[in-house]
Amino acid sequence: MKKLRIGVVGTGYLGKFHAEKYAQMDEVDLVGVVDIDRAQAKQVAKTVNAGIYTNHKDLFGKIDAASVVVPTPAHFVVAKDLLKHDIDVLIEKPITTTLKDADELIAIAGSKGLIIQVGHLERFNPAVIALNDMIAQPMFLESHRLSIYKERCTDVNVVLDLMIHDIDLILNFVQSDIVDIRASGIPVVSDHVDIANARLEFKNGCVANVTASRISTRNERKIRLFQKDSYLTVDFANHEVTVIKRNGNNETDPIPGMGIQRFCYTKSDALKDELTSFINAVTKRLTPKVTGRMGRDALKIALSTMEQISDTNRRFFA
Repeated sequence: MKKLRIGVVGTGYLGKFHAEKYAQMDEVDLVGVVDIDRAQAKQVAKTVNAGIYTNHKDLFGKIDAASVVVPTPAHFVVAKDLLKHDIDVLIEKPITTTLKDADELIAIAGSKGLIIQVGHLERFNPAVIALNDMIAQPMFLESHRLSIYKERCTDVNVVLDLMIHDIDLILNFVQSDIVDIRASGIPVVSDHVDIANARLEFKNGCVANVTASRISTRNERKIRLFQKDSYLTVDFANHEVTVIKRNGNNETDPIPGMGIQRFCYTKSDALKDELTSFINAVTKRLTPKVTGRMGRDALKIALSTMEQISDTNRRFFA
């Protein structure tokens, strides 16, 4: 069977892991890694036995698909060039920095029958996968995504860096249009907003309260969902789901009439699962799990949230 020819564009912190995962796949031929810093590309290429390039255009004609793991502001230019040369792409989140750019990429891929998968990694968390079968029209959600400060993540604001993970998940869970956003946020240690909170109101009546911070003293990734007759909590980091729901009138339950169940899922390699899913979509020409359109939908809400924050800050600090 002919191997799928893959390239990785961007060999920074995350790109390095993309290259390492591809190199371990029997069905993949990792043709090369690309970075404008040749020394960085060389360092990664040496560990995965791949070609070294400093320009993504050097991969044209040599690969079938690629991971785009460059800094966010460069997503559009790199992905557009690859798509124009009939190369399927996995683009790390967020898909782009503007809706116009996202729409252009989606249009190019659609006209050529190409695949865009967006790297919303949390979709491949086993706890999230299990949760999909437990959700029944949630009416209130609350998420907290807190991270210890990492300077490498400050090229974009915390909404595009962290909150967009939960925006994508919440859109997937609720399956309704957003009708209103109320948000606030401030820069603390960088030039961009470092901590933010958003209240999302949906057409079906559901409300989501979303908080993201990259100046926390601890890492935390949790979401709570309230729906008729049950309450669910998800700990993404520990792959755990707790379900509290009606269970008759058992007086011995901690909450009378409510049973409590805790599910712990085997920790998996979410990035490997994500890349495997991408490879499967490319080789079998399937719709990817996280499409360009889904990435665009999450970006739209993230940008609207940032616009609301900017408006609030202008009034507050005027």
